[in-house]
Amino acid sequence: MEMQSVQPVRPRYQILSASALKMIALITMLIDHIGAAVIEVGIIEGYNAGILNISYETVWAWWYFDVALRMIGRLAFPIYCFLLVEGFLHTSNVKKYGTRLLVFGLISEIPFDLAFGQSWCDAGAQNVFFTLFIGLIALWLWRRYEGCFWKQALAFLACCFAAWVLKTDYDAYGVFLIVLLYVIRSLPTGPRIAVGVLGMTYEASIAYEYLTEMLAMIPIAMYNGEKGRRWNKYLFYAFYPAHILVLYLIRIALFG
Repeated sequence: MEMQSVQPVRPRYQILSASALKMIALITMLIDHIGAAVIEVGIIEGYNAGILNISYETVWAWWYFDVALRMIGRLAFPIYCFLLVEGFLHTSNVKKYGTRLLVFGLISEIPFDLAFGQSWCDAGAQNVFFTLFIGLIALWLWRRYEGCFWKQALAFLACCFAAWVLKTDYDAYGVFLIVLLYVIRSLPTGPRIAVGVLGMTYEASIAYEYLTEMLAMIPIAMYNGEKGRRWNKYLFYAFYPAHILVLYLIRIALFG
């Protein structure tokens, strides 16, 4: 009598596809950037510079609202890091994947500088696509030197240093989180959440609004390994420069 193989049963809580995770990251990122590009730069900095004529109580109310937006927005980056790891694991061409990240990093840089740096060119901050690009290189090198820990460690540190020197968004911490999520991907759910949360405590120690970043491990743990709804892959890439440019234009229209 032929025995049929028993398929593993997916936990019931794993209900989020890659597409659903992308939408969560996109929405929370938008919320975060409304606070950073419009409220902080337009209202709070405008008040501090004496340009915006509003009361002290009003600007404090806006500050509290901004904190709420930024805390919601902390969920976005870890999810994007996780999706990068998934993309790396499943892509058939790492070079093309990296090229897309780099191209959109270049496209996004001027809108990023205008929205958050208030100039056409801000050498002191580079957008998150560059962090993801360096993180992808770190993953490629980590896999390339698998079995030789000292080479993996050197490659990892070199990528962290590159992100720090270039002042990319989240800099060395961003590269660290990407590699961490790659390394712990095969752990059982409980330990994986615990290690992920522990890895995010560094950001929380710097600023209290990063405490909510750890909650990103919940939707990550709910990932079911499926692609989900098939969106045009360039939609999510293009949204980044498009939305920060729109936020910049809204701020200029409202506050000059």
